Amino acid sequence: MAVKGKGKQEARISEAELNEAYDDLLKLFTDVEDVDDMKALFEDMFTSAELKDFTIRWKLMNELYEHIPQRTIASQLGISLCRITRGSKMLKKKDGYVRRKLSERYDDHLHI
Repeated sequence: MAVKGKGKQEARISEAELNEAYDDLLKLFTDVEDVDDMKALFEDMFTSAELKDFTIRWKLMNELYEHIPQRTIASQLGISLCRITRGSKMLKKKDGYVRRKLSERYDDHLHI
């Protein structure tokens, strides 16, 4: 399960309901085919802080993939090394989706 039922407050929604909402959200995202529509959806759904966080995570993934040192990334993006560790772990997964998409982007056929 990708979504957990607990956060800062105890969830008042069942795990089944949460899973259903998560699946519905994924379907909503996959239905969007236009970049401008996706931008509008993101701006409706997320706060500016959430969008910034989401965007920084993607930027750090790209920089990790390009073998930029973690300390350099942390300094340039103003984030902690702990935050970068998650991205590093994602890229180590041989069958990871993000790793595959970055490989396609940089046309290196997973030779990272």
